Amino acid sequence: MTNSSKPEQELSRRDFLKGGAALSAATIAPGILLYTAADARNLDQSASSAVRWGMLIDTTACESGCNECITACQQENGWGEISASEPNSRPEQQAQWIRKVELKDKSTGKQHSLPMLCQHCENPPCVDVCPTTASFKRADGIVLVDRHLCIGCRFCMMACPYKARSFVHESLHQQKEHMPRGKGCVEGCTLCVHKLDAGEGTTACAAACSKGAILVGDLKDESSEISQRVAKYASTQIRADLALNPGVRYQGI
Repeated sequence: MTNSSKPEQELSRRDFLKGGAALSAATIAPGILLYTAADARNLDQSASSAVRWGMLIDTTACESGCNECITACQQENGWGEISASEPNSRPEQQAQWIRKVELKDKSTGKQHSLPMLCQHCENPPCVDVCPTTASFKRADGIVLVDRHLCIGCRFCMMACPYKARSFVHESLHQQKEHMPRGKGCVEGCTLCVHKLDAGEGTTACAAACSKGAILVGDLKDESSEISQRVAKYASTQIRADLALNPGVRYQGI
């Protein structure tokens, strides 16, 4: 005999996770709470589709061996070995929101050193593959991770062609109040969203670069410095063939 009393609507796994996450905040370290799911999504209220935050990196000014951008990002957001936030992690397991990449043209021998980070794509593959909608893109183009919805499946890490995301393996310590993190979650460059939302108009890495190799701004504002430079000088999007339209562009490669 067939049971016909099946509920008209059943909660999907995604709906269950989203609903449960919205009920409460989770403590990840003494005195530090993750945002509730609702609060995390409210970050998008300050975003406008009239703005497209982007970054322009001049590789001709970026020197090999210089790690000013990495150090600044670590200090600002509390990840990596110098912050002592992950004292028990093996080196290969530590977070890496931004890293330096060395490129060499085999035909000419010319070398370039450049920072690699989340490219904040217009069509982010990390968002497409996320089963819980933890990976999402704000109206202003910034790609983020809602840590309440992240179940640590790491599909986004596999989908990202830039290898720009990290998985938190260990319990965390000495965290930044403005950038709460959680064990078992995936994370990556936030384009210093807390700074941009506060009206600072730049990121920690850009402010720290003594060579002025990193420029942050609104790509949709024709009067902005970044828009003018993109219009005047040739720039490259990494893996432009994938049609992801990254918000990060590089000059000199």
